[in-house]
Amino acid sequence: MSTNSTTEIQVHRTVSVPLPPERAFDLFTARMSEFWPSEHSIGESALAEVVVEPSDGGRWFERGVDGAECDWGRVAEWAPPGRLVLLWQIGADWRFDPELETEVEVTFTEESPGRTRLDLRHRHLERMGDKAEVMRGVFDSPGGWAGTLANLVDLVG
Repeated sequence: MSTNSTTEIQVHRTVSVPLPPERAFDLFTARMSEFWPSEHSIGESALAEVVVEPSDGGRWFERGVDGAECDWGRVAEWAPPGRLVLLWQIGADWRFDPELETEVEVTFTEESPGRTRLDLRHRHLERMGDKAEVMRGVFDSPGGWAGTLANLVDLVG
């Protein structure tokens, strides 16, 4: 599902955490379940965990309390500790769409010893067609990436 639009639609959020880049990368990838809003589950059962498999081509999915798995996308680039690109394959109907690929790029930049800036860019929302601007608004809202990253910051103090 894509459009012929040449204008890229994206959401950009930045936060700073009191961790070195290696630990910030690990927090974002291996501990996503700890900061991901449970109400953002798209599975049939309540969210038990969010899994990012640690390699290029790895799966990105949720596991419900009943053990059922629901795909969200996959890992396009695994480059610790500086960069991660996830393919978001959830459409505007909040269902997995294997034909849709928007990109969630996160970079981890050391600001000072023990402090890292996370820059998150959710790109290519124009691929959501006529729902692109609506979804940009959702991702750009306090309940979107801003809230999710605020949860991450709160986790580490």
